[in-house]
Amino acid sequence: MDRIALIIVDMVKDFVRPDGIVYFPDAEAIVPAVARLLQAARQSRVPIIYLRDSHQPDEERWDWELRSVKRHCITSTGGDEIVEELAPPEGAMVIPKRRYSGFMGTDLDMRLRDLRIEAVVLCGVKTNVCVRATAQDAFQRGYRVLVPREAVSSNRPHLHEASLEDIDRYMGAVISVDEAVRILETGRIPQVLRGALEY
Repeated sequence: MDRIALIIVDMVKDFVRPDGIVYFPDAEAIVPAVARLLQAARQSRVPIIYLRDSHQPDEERWDWELRSVKRHCITSTGGDEIVEELAPPEGAMVIPKRRYSGFMGTDLDMRLRDLRIEAVVLCGVKTNVCVRATAQDAFQRGYRVLVPREAVSSNRPHLHEASLEDIDRYMGAVISVDEAVRILETGRIPQVLRGALEY
């Protein structure tokens, strides 16, 4: 059996809800696919980790991310709350973050190592920003990276596709949601996904 964790990236109200500050329709559209992965992980008792973009209102003067991009996911607005359809089940871990990568300035790596995790299934938003940054940092730390195509999205379609190509070529494997569900249910990564990455 492979030690696998499901990581759900930034499926929060500011991205997913139409009244969210940085809403885009494709974020809302992937909720059913992410819910399928969540259900499979719950049934198989696969560790579930939520990464939650979250910024404090009094940090805006010096928070580097908020100085670089549009103000979003401020705790006092509720925009950093995970959407109800994907509410964390009992035992799931929720890790707030202030940078694109879920590894930057958090204890994500320590939690994964405590669980003896070898591979991560990454889903959520945005493909070209937080998903990609987390995928790259996971790869660099020695985790096998699996990204279900239908469970990630971006408001920049060309960057979404380019990021998936780069992840598949250099960092791991881009697979279907059906494949990801089978992996979560069986705890086994098919041999075909273990081959050498392309350079």
